[in-house]
Amino acid sequence: MSAPTSPAYLYRHSLRLLLDKDIPAWVALWAEDGSLEFPFAPDGWPKRLKGREAIAAYMRHYPDHIDLHDFPELRIHQSTDPETIVVEMRGVGRLVETDRPFDMTYIAVVTVRDGHITSYRDYWNPLAVLEPGTDFTRSSR
Repeated sequence: MSAPTSPAYLYRHSLRLLLDKDIPAWVALWAEDGSLEFPFAPDGWPKRLKGREAIAAYMRHYPDHIDLHDFPELRIHQSTDPETIVVEMRGVGRLVETDRPFDMTYIAVVTVRDGHITSYRDYWNPLAVLEPGTDFTRSSR
C-alpha cells in the first residue's frame, strides 16, 4: 500500500486477507519494523514478535491450523491518537486438524503509520488453549 490509509480501513482489509488465506498480502500490510504482541500469552507461547520477517514466519502456516470463516461482531473504536484503534471482535471457523469449531474473542490495539501496521497488541483468551483439542496453534496462533 503506497498511499496512507486509515487504521480502520487497513484493519478491515487485513481481516479480508485472513479470510482469503492470503498470508503474504496480510504480512505486506506490516511496517518492516512492526511489532506483534500477545500480552496474555501463556508460558511457552511467544509474547512479542519484532519485524515483518518474524511476523511472516509466525503466520506462514496459520491457514493450515485455523480455517477462518468470519469475524462477526467487529467493532472498531478510534482512540485519542488518530493512528491507533481499539478493536473488539470474534473470529469463527474451524480447527483444520480436528475439524472442531473455532470461536475466539479478541481485543486488539492497533497502530498504523504511513499505511502500514506498526504495532498490534492482541489480547486473545489464553484459557482457550487449555481446552482439549486446542493445542493446534502453539507455533502459529
